[in-house]
Amino acid sequence: MSLYLRDATYVDWRTLKFTRGHLRLEAGDDGGLEFVSEVPADPGPGARVLDCRGKLVTRAFACGHHHAYAALSRGMPPPVKPPADFAQKLEYVWWKLDRALDPELVLLSALATALQCARCGVTYVIDHHSSPNAVEGSLDAIAGAFAEVGVGVLPCLELSDRDGVAASEKGLAETGNRLAAGKPCLVGLHASFTVGDELLARAVALARKYMSGLHVHAAEDAIDQETTFAHYGCRVVERFHEAGVLDFSRTILVHGLHLDREERAILKGSPAWVAENMESNLNNRVGLFRGEGLSSRVMLGTDGMHSDMLRSAQAAYFSGIDPERADLAEIYSRLRRVHDYLSENGFAGDGENNLVVLDYPAPTPLNEGNFLSHLFYGMNACHVDSVIARGRLIVENRRVLTVNEAEVLALTRAGAERLWKRLAQ
Repeated sequence: MSLYLRDATYVDWRTLKFTRGHLRLEAGDDGGLEFVSEVPADPGPGARVLDCRGKLVTRAFACGHHHAYAALSRGMPPPVKPPADFAQKLEYVWWKLDRALDPELVLLSALATALQCARCGVTYVIDHHSSPNAVEGSLDAIAGAFAEVGVGVLPCLELSDRDGVAASEKGLAETGNRLAAGKPCLVGLHASFTVGDELLARAVALARKYMSGLHVHAAEDAIDQETTFAHYGCRVVERFHEAGVLDFSRTILVHGLHLDREERAILKGSPAWVAENMESNLNNRVGLFRGEGLSSRVMLGTDGMHSDMLRSAQAAYFSGIDPERADLAEIYSRLRRVHDYLSENGFAGDGENNLVVLDYPAPTPLNEGNFLSHLFYGMNACHVDSVIARGRLIVENRRVLTVNEAEVLALTRAGAERLWKRLAQ
Protein backbone atom coordinates (compact mmCIF):
# COMPACT_ATOMS: atom_id res chain seq x y z
CA MET A 1 0.00 0.00 0.00
CA SER A 2 1.44 3.35 -1.07
CA LEU A 3 1.29 6.75 0.59
CA TYR A 4 2.10 9.81 -1.51
CA LEU A 5 3.28 13.11 -0.06
CA ARG A 6 2.57 15.79 -2.63
CA ASP A 7 4.69 18.96 -2.88
CA ALA A 8 6.82 18.19 0.17
CA THR A 9 9.93 20.00 1.32
CA TYR A 10 11.92 17.03 2.53
CA VAL A 11 14.71 17.66 5.06
CA ASP A 12 17.24 14.84 5.09
CA TRP A 13 17.63 13.92 8.77
CA ARG A 14 21.36 13.29 8.43
CA THR A 15 22.61 15.98 6.05
CA LEU A 16 19.77 18.54 6.54
CA LYS A 17 19.66 18.94 2.75
CA PHE A 18 16.34 20.31 1.44
CA THR A 19 14.68 18.54 -1.49
CA ARG A 20 11.34 19.68 -2.90
CA GLY A 21 9.06 17.28 -4.71
CA HIS A 22 6.72 14.32 -4.30
CA LEU A 23 7.45 11.33 -2.08
CA ARG A 24 6.12 7.80 -2.23
CA LEU A 25 6.25 5.51 0.80
CA GLU A 26 5.53 1.81 1.15
CA ALA A 27 4.13 0.36 4.37
CA GLY A 28 5.87 -2.15 6.63
CA ASP A 29 9.21 -2.59 8.36
CA ASP A 30 10.96 -2.90 5.00
CA GLY A 31 8.93 -0.20 3.27
CA GLY A 32 10.97 2.37 1.47
CA LEU A 33 10.87 6.06 0.62
CA GLU A 34 11.52 7.50 -2.82
CA PHE A 35 11.00 10.68 -4.81
CA VAL A 36 8.64 10.41 -7.76
CA SER A 37 8.13 12.79 -10.66
CA GLU A 38 4.37 12.95 -10.24
CA VAL A 39 1.51 11.76 -8.08
CA PRO A 40 -0.88 9.56 -10.11
CA ALA A 41 -4.42 10.84 -10.53
CA ASP A 42 -5.61 7.41 -9.43
CA PRO A 43 -3.04 6.12 -6.91
CA GLY A 44 -4.71 2.72 -6.63
CA PRO A 45 -6.70 0.75 -4.05
CA GLY A 46 -5.84 1.64 -0.48
CA ALA A 47 -3.34 4.32 -1.49
CA ARG A 48 -3.44 7.76 0.10
CA VAL A 49 -2.27 11.20 -0.98
CA LEU A 50 -1.25 13.79 1.61
CA ASP A 51 -0.90 17.40 0.52
CA CYS A 52 2.34 18.76 2.04
CA ARG A 53 2.48 22.09 0.23
CA GLY A 54 4.25 24.67 2.42
CA LYS A 55 5.22 22.03 5.01
CA LEU A 56 8.46 20.40 6.06
CA VAL A 57 8.82 16.62 6.00
CA THR A 58 11.60 14.87 7.87
CA ARG A 59 12.39 11.70 9.78
CA ALA A 60 10.06 11.13 12.71
CA PHE A 61 11.59 11.23 16.18
CA ALA A 62 12.49 8.39 18.53
CA CYS A 63 12.92 8.34 22.32
CA GLY A 64 15.99 6.74 23.86
CA HIS A 65 14.55 6.34 27.37
CA HIS A 66 10.94 6.61 28.56
CA HIS A 67 8.83 5.52 31.54
CA ALA A 68 5.35 4.89 30.16
CA TYR A 69 4.24 3.63 33.56
CA ALA A 70 4.44 7.22 34.89
CA ALA A 71 1.86 8.55 32.42
CA LEU A 72 -1.00 8.67 34.94
CA SER A 73 1.04 10.57 37.52
CA ARG A 74 0.63 13.94 35.83
CA GLY A 75 -1.29 16.25 38.17
CA MET A 76 -1.53 13.75 41.01
CA PRO A 77 -1.58 15.05 44.62
CA PRO A 78 1.88 15.49 46.19
CA PRO A 79 3.09 13.02 48.83
CA VAL A 80 2.01 13.67 52.42
CA LYS A 81 5.62 14.19 53.41
CA PRO A 82 7.67 16.34 51.00
CA PRO A 83 10.81 14.50 49.78
CA ALA A 84 13.99 16.02 51.17
CA ASP A 85 16.29 14.42 48.58
CA PHE A 86 16.36 12.11 45.57
CA ALA A 87 16.21 8.92 47.64
CA GLN A 88 13.05 10.11 49.38
CA LYS A 89 11.52 11.14 46.05
CA LEU A 90 11.96 7.58 44.86
CA GLU A 91 10.52 6.18 48.08
CA TYR A 92 7.62 8.60 48.54
CA VAL A 93 6.59 9.03 44.90
CA TRP A 94 7.87 6.66 42.22
CA TRP A 95 8.25 3.42 44.15
CA LYS A 96 4.87 3.99 45.75
CA LEU A 97 3.34 4.63 42.34
CA ASP A 98 4.82 1.61 40.58
CA ARG A 99 3.67 -0.71 43.41
CA ALA A 100 0.11 0.63 43.00
CA LEU A 101 -0.12 -0.32 39.32
CA ASP A 102 -2.35 -3.21 38.30
CA PRO A 103 -2.62 -4.79 34.81
CA GLU A 104 -5.32 -2.37 33.66
CA LEU A 105 -3.35 0.67 34.83
CA VAL A 106 -0.24 -0.66 33.07
CA LEU A 107 -2.22 -0.89 29.84
CA LEU A 108 -3.79 2.56 30.23
CA SER A 109 -0.42 4.13 31.01
CA ALA A 110 1.03 2.65 27.83
CA LEU A 111 -1.94 3.83 25.75
CA ALA A 112 -1.66 7.35 27.16
CA THR A 113 2.06 7.45 26.41
CA ALA A 114 1.75 6.06 22.89
CA LEU A 115 -1.00 8.57 22.12
CA GLN A 116 1.16 11.49 23.27
CA CYS A 117 4.15 10.14 21.36
CA ALA A 118 2.12 10.02 18.15
CA ARG A 119 0.94 13.60 18.66
CA CYS A 120 4.57 14.72 19.15
CA GLY A 121 5.88 12.98 16.04
CA VAL A 122 7.62 10.22 18.03
CA THR A 123 7.20 6.88 16.28
CA TYR A 124 9.55 4.69 18.33
CA VAL A 125 10.18 4.46 22.08
CA ILE A 126 12.72 2.61 24.21
CA ASP A 127 10.72 2.06 27.39
CA HIS A 128 11.77 1.19 30.95
CA HIS A 129 8.83 -0.28 32.86
CA SER A 130 8.17 -0.98 36.55
CA SER A 131 5.08 -2.57 38.12
CA PRO A 132 6.31 -5.05 40.78
CA ASN A 133 2.77 -6.11 41.70
CA ALA A 134 1.64 -6.49 38.09
CA VAL A 135 4.55 -8.22 36.37
CA GLU A 136 3.04 -11.09 34.42
CA GLY A 137 2.02 -10.06 30.92
CA SER A 138 3.11 -6.46 31.42
CA LEU A 139 5.60 -6.31 28.56
CA ASP A 140 3.17 -7.78 26.04
CA ALA A 141 0.47 -5.39 27.26
CA ILE A 142 2.76 -2.40 26.74
CA ALA A 143 3.82 -3.60 23.30
CA GLY A 144 0.18 -4.20 22.35
CA ALA A 145 -0.90 -0.72 23.45
CA PHE A 146 1.87 0.96 21.47
CA ALA A 147 1.08 -1.17 18.42
CA GLU A 148 -2.59 -0.19 18.64
CA VAL A 149 -1.64 3.48 18.32
CA GLY A 150 0.99 2.68 15.69
CA VAL A 151 4.14 3.55 17.64
CA GLY A 152 7.05 1.13 17.88
CA VAL A 153 8.42 0.16 21.28
CA LEU A 154 11.43 -1.66 22.71
CA PRO A 155 10.35 -2.51 26.27
CA CYS A 156 12.06 -3.85 29.34
CA LEU A 157 10.97 -4.64 32.87
CA GLU A 158 12.90 -2.97 35.68
CA LEU A 159 14.48 -5.63 37.92
CA SER A 160 15.40 -4.71 41.47
CA ASP A 161 15.89 -6.27 44.90
CA ARG A 162 13.91 -3.51 46.60
CA ASP A 163 10.61 -5.45 46.39
CA GLY A 164 11.96 -8.82 47.46
CA VAL A 165 12.93 -12.09 45.82
CA ALA A 166 9.45 -12.99 44.54
CA ALA A 167 9.16 -9.80 42.50
CA SER A 168 12.62 -10.13 40.98
CA GLU A 169 11.96 -13.79 40.10
CA LYS A 170 8.76 -12.83 38.34
CA GLY A 171 10.60 -10.07 36.52
CA LEU A 172 13.31 -12.39 35.30
CA ALA A 173 10.68 -14.87 34.12
CA GLU A 174 8.63 -12.21 32.32
CA THR A 175 11.73 -10.87 30.56
CA GLY A 176 12.99 -14.34 29.69
CA ASN A 177 9.63 -15.39 28.26
CA ARG A 178 9.50 -12.40 25.94
CA LEU A 179 13.08 -12.90 24.78
CA ALA A 180 12.51 -16.62 24.28
CA ALA A 181 9.51 -15.81 22.07
CA GLY A 182 11.78 -13.72 19.84
CA LYS A 183 10.03 -10.46 20.67
CA PRO A 184 12.09 -7.25 20.97
CA CYS A 185 13.08 -6.68 24.58
CA LEU A 186 15.97 -5.57 26.79
CA VAL A 187 16.84 -6.76 30.28
CA GLY A 188 15.95 -3.92 32.60
CA LEU A 189 17.52 -3.02 35.94
CA HIS A 190 16.74 -0.12 38.26
CA ALA A 191 20.18 1.00 39.43
CA SER A 192 23.29 -0.43 41.03
CA PHE A 193 22.29 0.62 44.55
CA THR A 194 19.06 -1.46 44.44
CA VAL A 195 20.47 -4.49 42.62
CA GLY A 196 22.47 -7.14 44.47
CA ASP A 197 25.25 -9.24 42.99
CA GLU A 198 23.10 -12.32 42.37
CA LEU A 199 20.37 -10.44 40.51
CA LEU A 200 22.96 -8.50 38.53
CA ALA A 201 24.71 -11.71 37.47
CA ARG A 202 21.44 -13.37 36.47
CA ALA A 203 20.36 -10.32 34.46
CA VAL A 204 23.65 -10.26 32.56
CA ALA A 205 23.41 -14.02 31.94
CA LEU A 206 19.88 -13.57 30.56
CA ALA A 207 21.04 -10.82 28.23
CA ARG A 208 23.96 -12.95 27.08
CA LYS A 209 21.76 -15.99 26.48
CA TYR A 210 19.49 -14.11 24.12
CA MET A 211 22.11 -11.71 22.70
CA SER A 212 20.25 -8.76 24.16
CA GLY A 213 21.49 -5.96 26.42
CA LEU A 214 20.81 -4.19 29.71
CA HIS A 215 18.78 -1.01 30.19
CA VAL A 216 19.78 0.44 33.56
CA HIS A 217 19.90 3.70 35.49
CA ALA A 218 23.49 4.66 36.28
CA ALA A 219 24.83 7.38 38.59
CA GLU A 220 21.69 9.49 38.34
CA ASP A 221 22.28 10.74 41.89
CA ALA A 222 25.24 10.62 44.24
CA ILE A 223 23.42 7.99 46.34
CA ASP A 224 24.03 5.43 43.59
CA GLN A 225 27.79 5.94 43.78
CA GLU A 226 27.89 6.19 47.58
CA THR A 227 25.83 3.05 48.22
CA THR A 228 27.59 1.06 45.52
CA PHE A 229 31.01 1.92 46.92
CA ALA A 230 29.90 1.17 50.50
CA HIS A 231 28.50 -2.26 49.56
CA TYR A 232 30.79 -3.40 46.76
CA GLY A 233 33.99 -1.38 47.13
CA CYS A 234 33.83 0.13 43.64
CA ARG A 235 32.00 2.75 41.62
CA VAL A 236 28.90 2.12 39.50
CA VAL A 237 30.47 1.83 36.05
CA GLU A 238 33.35 -0.21 37.43
CA ARG A 239 30.86 -2.65 38.94
CA PHE A 240 28.87 -2.88 35.72
CA HIS A 241 32.05 -3.36 33.72
CA GLU A 242 33.20 -6.24 35.93
CA ALA A 243 29.76 -7.86 35.78
CA GLY A 244 29.62 -7.75 31.96
CA VAL A 245 26.85 -5.16 31.61
CA LEU A 246 28.96 -3.11 29.20
CA ASP A 247 29.77 -6.06 26.92
CA PHE A 248 26.68 -5.51 24.76
CA SER A 249 26.05 -2.95 22.02
CA ARG A 250 22.39 -3.08 23.06
CA THR A 251 23.14 -1.92 26.62
CA ILE A 252 21.85 1.52 27.61
CA LEU A 253 23.08 3.34 30.73
CA VAL A 254 20.63 6.06 31.68
CA HIS A 255 21.63 9.49 33.07
CA GLY A 256 25.36 9.06 33.82
CA LEU A 257 25.71 12.31 35.76
CA HIS A 258 27.99 11.38 38.65
CA LEU A 259 30.79 9.69 36.75
CA ASP A 260 34.49 10.27 37.31
CA ARG A 261 37.16 10.36 34.63
CA GLU A 262 37.97 6.65 34.90
CA GLU A 263 34.32 5.64 34.54
CA ARG A 264 33.94 7.83 31.48
CA ALA A 265 36.99 6.18 29.94
CA ILE A 266 35.54 2.72 30.61
CA LEU A 267 32.26 3.71 28.97
CA LYS A 268 34.05 5.25 26.00
CA GLY A 269 35.92 2.03 25.43
CA SER A 270 32.76 -0.09 25.52
CA PRO A 271 30.00 -0.64 22.94
CA ALA A 272 27.34 0.53 25.44
CA TRP A 273 25.15 3.60 24.96
CA VAL A 274 24.21 6.46 27.29
CA ALA A 275 20.77 8.10 27.43
CA GLU A 276 20.68 11.76 28.49
CA ASN A 277 17.51 13.07 30.20
CA MET A 278 18.14 16.72 31.00
CA GLU A 279 14.65 17.81 32.13
CA SER A 280 14.31 14.93 34.56
CA ASN A 281 17.71 15.76 36.01
CA LEU A 282 16.64 19.36 36.48
CA ASN A 283 13.35 18.32 38.04
CA ASN A 284 15.08 15.97 40.49
CA ARG A 285 17.91 18.46 41.17
CA VAL A 286 20.54 15.77 40.72
CA GLY A 287 22.89 17.68 38.41
CA LEU A 288 23.48 18.42 34.75
CA PHE A 289 24.64 15.99 32.08
CA ARG A 290 28.12 16.38 30.60
CA GLY A 291 29.25 14.46 27.54
CA GLU A 292 32.89 15.14 28.37
CA GLY A 293 35.06 12.02 28.04
CA LEU A 294 32.26 9.89 26.58
CA SER A 295 32.00 8.48 23.08
CA SER A 296 29.51 9.65 20.49
CA ARG A 297 27.11 6.92 21.64
CA VAL A 298 24.92 9.37 23.57
CA MET A 299 21.23 9.72 22.75
CA LEU A 300 18.30 11.61 24.24
CA GLY A 301 15.29 10.45 26.24
CA THR A 302 12.48 11.95 28.30
CA ASP A 303 12.66 9.76 31.43
CA GLY A 304 8.85 9.75 31.53
CA MET A 305 8.58 13.52 32.00
CA HIS A 306 6.66 13.80 28.70
CA SER A 307 6.79 12.41 25.16
CA ASP A 308 8.07 15.42 23.20
CA MET A 309 11.56 14.80 21.83
CA LEU A 310 11.84 18.29 20.35
CA ARG A 311 11.36 19.66 23.85
CA SER A 312 13.98 17.24 25.21
CA ALA A 313 16.49 18.34 22.59
CA GLN A 314 15.89 22.00 23.34
CA ALA A 315 16.29 21.39 27.09
CA ALA A 316 19.50 19.46 26.49
CA TYR A 317 20.92 22.33 24.47
CA PHE A 318 19.93 25.27 26.65
CA SER A 319 20.72 23.57 29.97
CA GLY A 320 23.97 22.16 28.65
CA ILE A 321 25.44 25.41 27.36
CA ASP A 322 27.37 26.05 30.57
CA PRO A 323 28.49 22.57 31.75
CA GLU A 324 29.58 21.15 28.39
CA ARG A 325 29.23 23.84 25.71
CA ALA A 326 27.73 21.42 23.18
CA ASP A 327 26.59 23.19 20.04
CA LEU A 328 23.32 22.77 18.12
CA ALA A 329 24.81 20.17 15.79
CA GLU A 330 25.94 17.96 18.68
CA ILE A 331 22.59 18.04 20.47
CA TYR A 332 20.78 17.41 17.19
CA SER A 333 23.05 14.40 16.68
CA ARG A 334 22.06 13.09 20.11
CA LEU A 335 18.42 13.54 19.17
CA ARG A 336 18.97 11.42 16.08
CA ARG A 337 21.31 8.80 17.51
CA VAL A 338 18.36 6.75 18.76
CA HIS A 339 17.89 5.77 15.10
CA ASP A 340 21.53 4.63 14.98
CA TYR A 341 21.11 2.56 18.15
CA LEU A 342 18.03 0.80 16.78
CA SER A 343 19.49 0.25 13.32
CA GLU A 344 22.89 -1.00 14.48
CA ASN A 345 21.26 -3.47 16.84
CA GLY A 346 18.77 -4.85 14.34
CA PHE A 347 15.50 -3.59 15.85
CA ALA A 348 12.76 -3.22 13.24
CA GLY A 349 10.13 -0.50 13.06
CA ASP A 350 12.23 2.67 12.88
CA GLY A 351 12.96 2.86 9.19
CA GLU A 352 13.13 5.70 6.69
CA ASN A 353 9.36 5.45 6.16
CA ASN A 354 8.77 6.97 9.61
CA LEU A 355 8.15 10.65 8.93
CA VAL A 356 6.81 13.77 10.60
CA VAL A 357 5.11 16.56 8.68
CA LEU A 358 5.72 19.95 10.28
CA ASP A 359 3.41 22.88 9.60
CA TYR A 360 5.89 25.57 10.59
CA PRO A 361 5.16 29.06 9.22
CA ALA A 362 8.66 30.46 9.64
CA PRO A 363 8.69 34.20 10.38
CA THR A 364 12.17 34.51 8.86
CA PRO A 365 13.99 32.82 5.95
CA LEU A 366 14.39 29.07 6.43
CA ASN A 367 17.05 27.08 4.61
CA GLU A 368 19.57 24.28 4.99
CA GLY A 369 22.05 26.56 6.69
CA ASN A 370 19.78 27.72 9.47
CA PHE A 371 17.39 24.76 9.87
CA LEU A 372 18.84 23.82 13.27
CA SER A 373 18.33 27.34 14.56
CA HIS A 374 14.66 27.12 13.60
CA LEU A 375 14.41 23.62 15.10
CA PHE A 376 15.80 24.68 18.49
CA TYR A 377 14.49 28.24 18.72
CA GLY A 378 11.19 28.08 16.87
CA MET A 379 9.68 24.61 16.46
CA ASN A 380 7.72 22.60 18.99
CA ALA A 381 5.09 19.88 19.13
CA CYS A 382 2.30 22.25 18.11
CA HIS A 383 3.88 22.29 14.64
CA VAL A 384 3.43 18.52 14.21
CA ASP A 385 0.71 18.29 11.56
CA SER A 386 0.84 14.66 10.42
CA VAL A 387 2.83 11.57 11.40
CA ILE A 388 3.73 8.47 9.43
CA ALA A 389 4.91 5.29 11.15
CA ARG A 390 6.22 2.38 9.10
CA GLY A 391 4.71 3.98 6.01
CA ARG A 392 1.28 4.24 7.62
CA LEU A 393 -0.45 7.52 8.37
CA ILE A 394 -1.24 7.55 12.11
CA VAL A 395 -1.82 11.29 12.60
CA GLU A 396 -3.38 13.50 9.94
CA ASN A 397 -4.02 17.21 10.33
CA ARG A 398 -3.33 16.87 14.07
CA ARG A 399 -5.92 14.10 14.48
CA VAL A 400 -4.92 10.61 15.62
CA LEU A 401 -6.30 8.08 13.14
CA THR A 402 -5.55 4.75 14.79
CA VAL A 403 -7.55 5.00 18.03
CA ASN A 404 -10.50 7.00 19.31
CA GLU A 405 -8.58 9.62 21.26
CA ALA A 406 -11.60 10.84 23.25
CA GLU A 407 -12.43 7.30 24.39
CA VAL A 408 -8.80 6.55 25.32
CA LEU A 409 -8.48 9.76 27.33
CA ALA A 410 -11.74 9.09 29.16
CA LEU A 411 -10.36 5.70 30.20
CA THR A 412 -6.97 7.10 31.24
CA ARG A 413 -8.57 9.87 33.32
CA ALA A 414 -10.75 7.35 35.14
CA GLY A 415 -7.70 5.14 35.65
CA ALA A 416 -5.69 8.07 37.01
CA GLU A 417 -8.40 8.87 39.56
CA ARG A 418 -8.43 5.25 40.69
CA LEU A 419 -4.64 5.22 40.95
CA TRP A 420 -4.55 8.48 42.94
CA LYS A 421 -7.10 7.16 45.43
CA ARG A 422 -4.98 4.07 45.89
CA LEU A 423 -1.88 6.19 46.51
CA ALA A 424 -3.70 8.22 49.16
CA GLN A 425 -4.44 5.13 51.26
